[in-house]
Amino acid sequence: MPAATLVSGPTAREHLRRSVGALVAFLGLLFTVPTLADNAIITIERVKGSVVAVGTFERTRVPAFQFRATGFAIGDGSLIATNAHALPATLDSERRESLVVLIPASEREPQLRDARELAVDPGTDLAVLKINGAPLPALKLAGLESTREGQSVLFTGFPIGGVLGMFAATHRGMIAAITPIAIPPPVAANLETRVVRRLMTGSFPVLQLDATAYPGNSGSPVYDPETGEVLGIINMVFVKGTKESALTQPSGITYAIPAKHLQALVNKAH
Repeated sequence: MPAATLVSGPTAREHLRRSVGALVAFLGLLFTVPTLADNAIITIERVKGSVVAVGTFERTRVPAFQFRATGFAIGDGSLIATNAHALPATLDSERRESLVVLIPASEREPQLRDARELAVDPGTDLAVLKINGAPLPALKLAGLESTREGQSVLFTGFPIGGVLGMFAATHRGMIAAITPIAIPPPVAANLETRVVRRLMTGSFPVLQLDATAYPGNSGSPVYDPETGEVLGIINMVFVKGTKESALTQPSGITYAIPAKHLQALVNKAH
């Protein structure tokens, strides 16, 4: 009768080592998840102090403040970033209409600050405003090299303007893709004027987000939940009108202009 073949297996010590390792990994995950959530809570609270509503003010109008877009403080705190398309083409000087930013406040009346255009770049639909008064807490701008597909992001703004009151809301999403703002269609006959113009002036990467934004979110900062660094600025008109020009029904995809273009505009203004 042939002798039985002995198959060596894990020793009791190896079993214990693996069990301890699994327990340590589980406990690490258990304590890490709340930490990440806590960091996001702290980051949101800090960022909201930098987010403002951009609009116009006319004392005899009802309502006197007319919301146009979200904005946020950058640089030395006296600069406000927003979308160029949201700025009024003209102001009614006879009625003393003025460009302003509204600083929300949860425990007191919102504060209005006069603003003026400091720099505008139609090519990226970005604008930088200069406000009067004490500086606001400024957000730091990140470079495109620190932006990755699959990265979790937050964005804070006023999704539907002042319909429900001027209270900034924060949404969570992910960078689904970093994609060119304009690409040639398969059939040249389908080229629209704005796409041709964009291709001629130079296409550039934009952030495609796995999140839903609303018209009032234009100008909202897209930022890292951990650091609060701004990765991009929500754009609900300019990018969508170029990138989705071939679609009969625009998608619900949200796009953002990378923050490096905003930094370039600030540098140019100075």
